[in-house]
Amino acid sequence: MPKPQRNVLGQILIPCSTNPMTGFYRTGCCETGEDDSGRHLICSLMTTEFLAYSKEQGNDLSTPMPQMGFPGLKAGDQWCLCALRWKEALAAGCAPQVVLESTHHNALQFVSMEDLHSHAVHRAGGLVS
Repeated sequence: MPKPQRNVLGQILIPCSTNPMTGFYRTGCCETGEDDSGRHLICSLMTTEFLAYSKEQGNDLSTPMPQMGFPGLKAGDQWCLCALRWKEALAAGCAPQVVLESTHHNALQFVSMEDLHSHAVHRAGGLVS
Protein backbone atom coordinates (compact mmCIF):
# COMPACT_ATOMS: atom_id res chain seq x y z
CA MET A 1 0.00 0.00 0.00
CA PRO A 2 1.48 3.37 -0.99
CA LYS A 3 2.44 5.81 1.71
CA PRO A 4 -0.05 8.72 2.00
CA GLN A 5 1.17 11.90 0.35
CA ARG A 6 1.71 14.94 2.59
CA ASN A 7 0.78 18.59 2.36
CA VAL A 8 3.01 21.61 3.01
CA LEU A 9 1.96 21.52 6.68
CA GLY A 10 3.33 17.98 7.06
CA GLN A 11 -0.14 16.46 7.36
CA ILE A 12 -1.91 13.97 5.11
CA LEU A 13 -2.87 15.66 1.85
CA ILE A 14 -6.61 16.33 1.71
CA PRO A 15 -8.67 16.74 -1.48
CA CYS A 16 -8.58 20.03 -3.33
CA SER A 17 -11.74 19.64 -5.44
CA THR A 18 -14.02 16.95 -6.79
CA ASN A 19 -16.31 19.46 -8.53
CA PRO A 20 -14.62 20.12 -10.82
CA MET A 21 -12.49 17.00 -10.46
CA THR A 22 -8.89 18.13 -10.24
CA GLY A 23 -5.39 16.77 -9.87
CA PHE A 24 -3.02 15.32 -12.42
CA TYR A 25 -4.57 11.90 -11.78
CA ARG A 26 -8.12 13.36 -11.51
CA THR A 27 -8.56 12.04 -7.99
CA GLY A 28 -9.49 15.39 -6.47
CA CYS A 29 -6.07 15.65 -4.80
CA CYS A 30 -2.92 17.51 -5.82
CA GLU A 31 -0.93 14.30 -5.57
CA THR A 32 2.03 13.72 -7.83
CA GLY A 33 4.19 11.03 -9.30
CA GLU A 34 6.95 10.46 -11.83
CA ASP A 35 4.61 10.98 -14.80
CA ASP A 36 3.43 14.42 -13.56
CA SER A 37 6.05 16.49 -15.35
CA GLY A 38 4.02 19.70 -14.81
CA ARG A 39 3.99 19.20 -11.05
CA HIS A 40 0.30 19.95 -10.40
CA LEU A 41 0.94 20.56 -6.70
CA ILE A 42 -0.73 23.78 -5.57
CA CYS A 43 -4.41 23.77 -4.68
CA SER A 44 -5.57 27.21 -5.75
CA LEU A 45 -8.81 29.17 -5.66
CA MET A 46 -9.37 30.46 -9.20
CA THR A 47 -9.87 34.16 -9.84
CA THR A 48 -10.93 35.98 -12.99
CA GLU A 49 -7.56 37.74 -12.99
CA PHE A 50 -5.55 34.52 -12.77
CA LEU A 51 -7.65 32.75 -15.41
CA ALA A 52 -7.04 35.66 -17.81
CA TYR A 53 -3.31 35.57 -17.01
CA SER A 54 -3.11 31.81 -17.61
CA LYS A 55 -4.90 32.19 -20.94
CA GLU A 56 -2.43 34.94 -21.97
CA GLN A 57 0.39 32.48 -21.15
CA GLY A 58 -1.11 29.89 -23.50
CA ASN A 59 -2.96 27.74 -20.97
CA ASP A 60 -6.68 28.45 -21.34
CA LEU A 61 -8.29 27.02 -18.22
CA SER A 62 -11.63 28.79 -18.79
CA THR A 63 -12.82 27.16 -22.00
CA PRO A 64 -14.53 23.77 -21.63
CA MET A 65 -12.98 20.89 -23.57
CA PRO A 66 -15.58 18.11 -23.31
CA GLN A 67 -13.48 15.79 -25.49
CA MET A 68 -10.87 15.86 -22.70
CA GLY A 69 -13.42 15.68 -19.88
CA PHE A 70 -12.53 19.26 -18.89
CA PRO A 71 -15.46 21.49 -17.85
CA GLY A 72 -13.57 24.79 -17.97
CA LEU A 73 -12.90 26.74 -14.79
CA LYS A 74 -14.49 29.86 -13.38
CA ALA A 75 -13.66 32.17 -10.51
CA GLY A 76 -14.27 30.36 -7.22
CA ASP A 77 -13.32 26.89 -8.50
CA GLN A 78 -10.43 25.11 -6.82
CA TRP A 79 -7.80 23.54 -9.05
CA CYS A 80 -4.40 21.86 -8.72
CA LEU A 81 -2.05 24.27 -10.48
CA CYS A 82 1.41 23.59 -11.80
CA ALA A 83 3.87 24.93 -9.23
CA LEU A 84 5.86 26.90 -11.79
CA ARG A 85 2.70 28.53 -13.25
CA TRP A 86 1.70 29.64 -9.75
CA LYS A 87 5.21 31.02 -9.22
CA GLU A 88 5.01 32.92 -12.54
CA ALA A 89 1.63 34.35 -11.52
CA LEU A 90 3.12 35.37 -8.18
CA ALA A 91 5.87 37.33 -9.97
CA ALA A 92 3.20 38.90 -12.22
CA GLY A 93 1.13 39.94 -9.19
CA CYS A 94 -1.88 37.72 -9.88
CA ALA A 95 -1.24 34.48 -8.00
CA PRO A 96 -4.49 32.94 -6.76
CA GLN A 97 -5.08 32.02 -3.13
CA VAL A 98 -3.82 28.65 -1.90
CA VAL A 99 -5.37 25.93 0.25
CA LEU A 100 -2.37 24.78 2.30
CA GLU A 101 -4.03 21.59 3.55
CA SER A 102 -4.50 20.50 -0.07
CA THR A 103 -1.14 21.68 -1.45
CA HIS A 104 1.45 18.92 -1.90
CA HIS A 105 4.66 19.26 0.12
CA ASN A 106 6.75 19.02 -3.06
CA ALA A 107 5.50 22.52 -3.93
CA LEU A 108 8.18 23.74 -1.50
CA GLN A 109 10.79 22.70 -4.08
CA PHE A 110 9.49 25.53 -6.27
CA VAL A 111 7.98 28.18 -4.00
CA SER A 112 8.58 29.32 -0.44
CA MET A 113 6.33 28.56 2.49
CA GLU A 114 6.28 32.31 3.14
CA ASP A 115 4.77 32.97 -0.31
CA LEU A 116 2.24 30.17 0.14
CA HIS A 117 1.26 31.48 3.59
CA SER A 118 0.83 35.00 2.24
CA HIS A 119 -1.74 33.63 -0.24
CA ALA A 120 -3.39 31.10 2.08
CA VAL A 121 -7.15 30.75 2.33
CA HIS A 122 -8.44 28.75 5.27
CA ARG A 123 -10.74 25.78 5.36
CA ALA A 124 -13.76 25.64 7.68
CA GLY A 125 -15.54 22.32 8.02
CA GLY A 126 -13.78 20.98 4.96
CA LEU A 127 -14.78 23.93 2.78
CA VAL A 128 -12.76 26.95 1.85
CA SER A 129 -13.93 30.08 3.64
